[in-house]
Amino acid sequence: MAVDSAEQAPAQPPRTHAPAAAALPEELTPDTVRPHPVQPESPRQESQPKPAPSGAMPEEAVREAGSGGAGSLPPEVPVSAALPPEVRAEQEPADPPPAAVADPNASPDAVLVRRTLAEIGPVSDQVTSYFYSLLFVRNPDLRALFPVAMDAQRDRLLKALLTAAEHMDSPAILTDYLRHLGRGHRKYGTRATHYPAVGEALLGALSRYAVGTWDDATEGAWVRTYTTISQIMIDAAAENEQHAPAWWQAEVVSHERRTADIAVVTVRPDQPYPFRAGQYTSMETPWWPRVWRHYSFASAPRPDGLLSFHIKAVPAGWVSNALVHRAGPGDVLRLGPPVGSMTVDHSTDNGLLCLGGGTGIAPIKALIEDVAEHGHRRRVEVFYGARHDQDLYDIETMLRLQSEHPWLAVRPVVAEGPSQGLTGRLPEAVRDYGPWHEYDGYLSGPPGLIRSGLDALRGVGIPSERIRHDSLEELLAAAN
Repeated sequence: MAVDSAEQAPAQPPRTHAPAAAALPEELTPDTVRPHPVQPESPRQESQPKPAPSGAMPEEAVREAGSGGAGSLPPEVPVSAALPPEVRAEQEPADPPPAAVADPNASPDAVLVRRTLAEIGPVSDQVTSYFYSLLFVRNPDLRALFPVAMDAQRDRLLKALLTAAEHMDSPAILTDYLRHLGRGHRKYGTRATHYPAVGEALLGALSRYAVGTWDDATEGAWVRTYTTISQIMIDAAAENEQHAPAWWQAEVVSHERRTADIAVVTVRPDQPYPFRAGQYTSMETPWWPRVWRHYSFASAPRPDGLLSFHIKAVPAGWVSNALVHRAGPGDVLRLGPPVGSMTVDHSTDNGLLCLGGGTGIAPIKALIEDVAEHGHRRRVEVFYGARHDQDLYDIETMLRLQSEHPWLAVRPVVAEGPSQGLTGRLPEAVRDYGPWHEYDGYLSGPPGLIRSGLDALRGVGIPSERIRHDSLEELLAAAN
């Protein structure tokens, strides 16, 4: 699924059959599966039994959908739907699932799974629509877990499942990713008993569109793969429930506009919120229930417990525009759990080489504060990128930090127009300095910066294992 809210399932046997789907009404045309009305949010701490740590995804329950069992839908019935977001801020829609890659070391199941992905790639939109048709018609109660209007995010859930399935042979990376998803899914109200329904819909959609490669062996590979994926997520959620809430209420205490479309929002959570500098969280506003977006913490943990975020309003961005143009002191937001691995390794003396673009400078500032608080005089070199000088909205803060800490160097880099700093592309500017062999790399910003930054940092001699950022697909690509 795609990340997060409330509590776990009542103790009951795992479902082994999808309920038979009633015939679709004649008036149900493409993109008209109607959302349920917005339901009141469930209380944060319901007293519900912990989900069973095993057996929540029996293989028999998933197989039925793959073989066209009860509730199969005609192919002409699509649905307009999507999942709660799983990527930072308001990014563009995810790319289609990647094509199969020949790998002599791949497991037999991985070979079959990738063969399926290669076949459905050209028709991924139809697969997505059919997947949600199966899920919501067979399980109409699940519709309430999703945003009312989801067209812009419609492929997130299926994309996450397919990405995870393709990379089942990379357990070190994938297990950590799935555990984060399992913990984060609590805030969406995901329960252990929801996973079989998703698995049934997944196999039903794949078997419908992978007609050239689907057979008993392929079905078995997908059943085993999804069973593994779901169990990792279920176990992570059950463990997390023992010591953390599904979400935090957070009151806005300060709202500072830095530019016409950027605001610094500071909130006070209703209970202690443990996190590390460089991490990020998911955020929901009262104006868009069940629509969550990811934002990085703009400071290291503070003694007063306040949390700050740098928010940029993007075109058609529901959450970001609400936070920049509508939110104010007294408004209450909801926060999911902290996630992310772009944190400082305090066990090494390596310097930090940080590339931050746009509001990606926020977690870089948090890393600087973290190094300062640990009292270790490690070199920190920051390249702060923007399109124009006026887009360097936090440059005064960064230069103030530079004046306070002799081990810190901040270099603004502007892509267009005259500048008081460097001119050009951020990755290219890094190559003009150095050497960087004794530095760890940190990347924060839009996807394009992450991709070019990875190439630049590797090019100046920093190995991949010492480059930190939070773009899952780039991490997976690097692992392969």
